[in-house]
Amino acid sequence: MLKLITHRAVTGVLSMSAIALLTACSAGEVPAPAENPNIATATKWVTANATGKTETLAAVQALMAQDGQLYRRRYVGFGFTWDPNDEQGRMIVGTVIPGSPVEGILQPDDQFLSVRGLEINEENMGKLDFRGKPGELVNAVIQRGDETMDISVARGIIDAPIGKEQVLEWLASGDADTWAPDKWELIEAVGQGNVVYVWTQTWDTDDDSGLPVDTYTVTRFEFNAAGQVVALGNLGEERFALEQAGWTISR
Repeated sequence: MLKLITHRAVTGVLSMSAIALLTACSAGEVPAPAENPNIATATKWVTANATGKTETLAAVQALMAQDGQLYRRRYVGFGFTWDPNDEQGRMIVGTVIPGSPVEGILQPDDQFLSVRGLEINEENMGKLDFRGKPGELVNAVIQRGDETMDISVARGIIDAPIGKEQVLEWLASGDADTWAPDKWELIEAVGQGNVVYVWTQTWDTDDDSGLPVDTYTVTRFEFNAAGQVVALGNLGEERFALEQAGWTISR
């Protein structure tokens, strides 16, 4: 900045802002840095997500760029989404993640009937072998229209991002009644330029065990020149949450 001020002074075009800055520096004052508007947008996003389903959908619609991408947490499994709040306790495929092990095998609206011989119902959905050792074959039975089909899927790593339309579709399948945590806190939001990190903590109650669960999450936002989110991802404490709820994790 000093070189810029000196150059302008020599050429006789020193601006009023440069004069003010030079005066402040000569008086021993350090100008406060301009507030990054992307930090405010990221804060608005995480606040909406912790408030409710309606607020989250509205925030994503308004704040995410049309070409924005959500980088979901990686896992080993099949690679499809489904509505866990189906009133009849069914597991019906909502979307198939591109590049996943079930691409070309599953289609939207396919219904899982059993996985490794275990019939699917509302009580045993958490006991199905979708996740586990990569490369291991898992046999299942699905229904597509009026046809019952046997399928075999080798588990794989799921790490493909999803676009804005898929994000909205995925969020729309969530349960509004259990969306918000019991309590949450924004610990810190920091950023430079088009990248912002937000650190939050949530407190909730596990539905099955009734035990209290708290977790930390760090969310990374990347913005375009218009101030809209073009990339989003986070790291959390899923394993720690399961352990607090009393789950035994064997591998």
